[in-house]
Amino acid sequence: MSLFGSSHFGLPRMKPLSSKRVHVVSVLDIGSTKVVCMIGRLTPCKESAVLPGRTHNVEVIGIGHQRSRGIKSGVISDLDAVEGVVRLAVDAAERMAGLTVESLIVNVSAGRIGSDVYTATIDLGGQEVEGSDLKKVLVAAGQQSQGNDRAVLHSLPTGFSLDGERGIRDPLGMYGDVLGVDMHVVTAERAALRNLELCINRAHLTVEGVVATPYASGLAALVDDEVELGCAAIDMGGGMTTISVFAEGKLIHTDAISIGGHHVTTDLARGLSTRIEDAERLKVVHGSALANGADEREVVSVPPIGEDDRDQPLQVPKALLTRIIGARIEETLELLRDRIQKSGFSPVVGKRVVLTGGASQLTGMPEAARRILARNVRIGRPMGVAGLPAAAKGPAFSTAVGLMIYPQVADQETHAGQGGLFSPFGNGNSRMARMGQWLKESF
Repeated sequence: MSLFGSSHFGLPRMKPLSSKRVHVVSVLDIGSTKVVCMIGRLTPCKESAVLPGRTHNVEVIGIGHQRSRGIKSGVISDLDAVEGVVRLAVDAAERMAGLTVESLIVNVSAGRIGSDVYTATIDLGGQEVEGSDLKKVLVAAGQQSQGNDRAVLHSLPTGFSLDGERGIRDPLGMYGDVLGVDMHVVTAERAALRNLELCINRAHLTVEGVVATPYASGLAALVDDEVELGCAAIDMGGGMTTISVFAEGKLIHTDAISIGGHHVTTDLARGLSTRIEDAERLKVVHGSALANGADEREVVSVPPIGEDDRDQPLQVPKALLTRIIGARIEETLELLRDRIQKSGFSPVVGKRVVLTGGASQLTGMPEAARRILARNVRIGRPMGVAGLPAAAKGPAFSTAVGLMIYPQVADQETHAGQGGLFSPFGNGNSRMARMGQWLKESF
């Protein structure tokens, strides 16, 4: 049944994982290039020194992936096509795991993801900070972010202040006159979320949680020091490139641009007048983001578009490929550099950038990014997950693995006081209907 049927329902709140139980989690990464379903077994473990906030070991017991159809730049353009691909991916993962999936955690890249910080303060009158005060200030910050056409995906308190002194992680039990909070709220357009949910419902599945793509890929690819000291994760997908900035253990900013690896492929197809699939193969086999002295001497065969098999392939210097690819990569990286600069989080990011996503695998990408972003760059592969087949250990699978990790950190937001209150799929009435329950559960 769809979650939109009744005004009382919002998206089911992700229940915090029990530290004593084994959980089975199913996730779905719907991208412009591929759709991935993973089923994982989460077993409680001791806190890891390297990977932030991991309370469970993740072992992938089922995986299915299919080439995307019906998705352009993260946006659903054909419901039937997406539904078909989702069914195939889920079916393959179910067969491998030997169990049936009913609900999934899914990612969202579409819907113009927004990232805002809201600040709220309440008067304490010199008293000690109690649980009820935290609730009050979090609700006050959360209420500023409500909009009819946008839905809240994540709301994370990034820091508290007491009497103007900022940077307090946990003010409970401290004394002061004025308690303040900065709340990072990630939103998306409600219509995009509805279309996403519709696809999943049509495949006879339900949505258990929705995670912004940049948050998921950052969770999978960053280590503790990066998350603590400040770092940007840039996920380069087929149709979208997303940015997430982490600091002091929290997600503090997200952004997205509608450019990705497909744009490089179509540039090649146009520039060399060849088919899209041939352009993709040329990019993967011979493509590079950086020019090399030998490129002028080396030639590559480009299959022509014509129907006639007798048409001879064109011989072009490899340097031409590199020039076409380099121009688009440079434009994308300059756009990302400007976005980070404009966000005001450039000092927080410092010198640390992690590239992930399928398009980050292009030869020469880290070097090109180092030069244009003027920062240290490494390629981020999904970490801390067992049972991944060799083909799924690369950066292209970071988002899917991040969705697997997400339930372990979901309580950072739920206890922050948005649980169920501002649900991505609910509407106005659901907030009040769930308020009482939320207050009982959260503190």
